[in-house]
Amino acid sequence: MKYLKIDSKGNIITGTTVILIASLILILIFVLTSIYTLENENTDSIANDNLKYIVNDYNRNLEVLSRDSIAEVTEEVYHGKHIFNSEREIKKVLNKKLDDKNKEYEKKYGVSISSDVISIKNTDDPINLEVTTHLTLSKNKDKFSGNLKSITSVEGLKDPLPYAILTPYSGIWHDDKKIHYGATLTAYLTAHGIDKPEGYLGATSPLTIKKCPYDPYIHHGDGNTLQNCLKNGYFHESADGSCYLCRIEGKGICPHYGFEVFIVPHCVGVEYSVSGSDHVVFHDRYPGHKINPENPTELFLDVAHRTKYGVLV
Repeated sequence: MKYLKIDSKGNIITGTTVILIASLILILIFVLTSIYTLENENTDSIANDNLKYIVNDYNRNLEVLSRDSIAEVTEEVYHGKHIFNSEREIKKVLNKKLDDKNKEYEKKYGVSISSDVISIKNTDDPINLEVTTHLTLSKNKDKFSGNLKSITSVEGLKDPLPYAILTPYSGIWHDDKKIHYGATLTAYLTAHGIDKPEGYLGATSPLTIKKCPYDPYIHHGDGNTLQNCLKNGYFHESADGSCYLCRIEGKGICPHYGFEVFIVPHCVGVEYSVSGSDHVVFHDRYPGHKINPENPTELFLDVAHRTKYGVLV
């Protein structure tokens, strides 16, 4: 009879044993579940990292193809085409390039991919354009759908403005460094009733966009800074000058923050003509004066531009 009777000490030992066994079973289940979950998370991480690599690689290509597309549209301007909407034309060219690139990605990475260029806009720095593209990409169960923003520099691209404006006039040409106006700019200024248009016979301006490193600009008046700037063909930020997209469209000024560059005369004996900043020559057309009319490459400058660049009268 004593054998069947369970005292209080026995009850405690038996209960503890049951609890320990149950706890061990639960811990084992938890560990196995955790290992399985962790393995799945690592698998997902590898797949997502792979997708992330593809998206980042695509974005790097987007920057290059955007620049190529902008250059291609600019080249059309140089061949006499008038561009009414530069953003639309660049989007058209870029979308075609991306269609070809998408086929490459499908073959290389085994992904399903589509893209559409949403916008090409100016930034706070006129040397850069922001290209926004919607990308949809899927591989197996992994998917990406979103907008990619790429900053594309126009530095080193041709300045489209002179050709966009002067194509109707014959005689403009360029080498690998400069645009040569010949008698073209004089004919243009004559048609717009400018006094002393002969001051720009044989004038030149830089072929490609290069951002001026001399900042603040007032230091152009120090030593040979202005002559070095003209020799290197630097462009300057300007609220009055036109941005790159508007330059493609042949607009001498625009509502965006843009550039101005000096058009250098090559004449002697002319004291004044239109002031030498390109937005003045191609749109505002107010006069400037030479300090020394016998210096063939001295700029025609108005008081405001002399002040901005530290060039004393």
